[in-house]
Amino acid sequence: MSIDTAALIGDLVTEDPRRTRVLESYGLDYCCGGQRSLSEAATAQGLDPDRVAADLQLEGATAPLHWESSDLSGLAHDIVDTHHAYLWEEMPRLEALVTKVVGVHGGRHPELAHVGDLYARAVADLDPHLTREERVVFPAITRLERTQAPVRLGDGSLGEAVQRLVEEHDVVGDLFAEINRTTGGYTTPEDGCASYAAMLAGLQQMEQDLHLHVHKENNVLFPKVVELDRAVSA
Repeated sequence: MSIDTAALIGDLVTEDPRRTRVLESYGLDYCCGGQRSLSEAATAQGLDPDRVAADLQLEGATAPLHWESSDLSGLAHDIVDTHHAYLWEEMPRLEALVTKVVGVHGGRHPELAHVGDLYARAVADLDPHLTREERVVFPAITRLERTQAPVRLGDGSLGEAVQRLVEEHDVVGDLFAEINRTTGGYTTPEDGCASYAAMLAGLQQMEQDLHLHVHKENNVLFPKVVELDRAVSA
């Protein structure tokens, strides 16, 4: 069965997570931009939607998938255990590596100062963002699911809190997209040492993990939360 180019990119990834690799290779945003159709996203990038659709038609069984069938609390726990745990461990390690590489190679590669600034801003945004999800928003989602009753937070509704998280995702996504561009797609220069290459590999891995992380929240978990919140508030 061929892929409909009118399908939303986020839905295509939810159906088969293996498609993330294809979309990454084309530079198509499936997380923050997951609510766009494949045709719209591809055309905006100057790509042929039909060609991208053909490449997304992967052979064989799809990877094991439980996101759509998971309950809200189960999906939230999966995000924390998989993606939050990775970030809490990796952010300080990579921060030290970025600082080292900027110090050693910054003279010959002045763009590294910008990379260091972008990464520091991303970490400064992610730290309170992850904390608020784990301590406030995700417990509220669990409570909403358990009680089937509206949940109010100290600074507004659950729906408003979710919308703020989505907006923060956009900011961090833009920061990593700029890191990607500044480093030439995470390309190690000829005079780059092993630490330089390791820094770029770490930044690339973090960006890719954030793409999947944000996809699970923006395109799977949060729409379900908003739908349930509206239903119990009606």
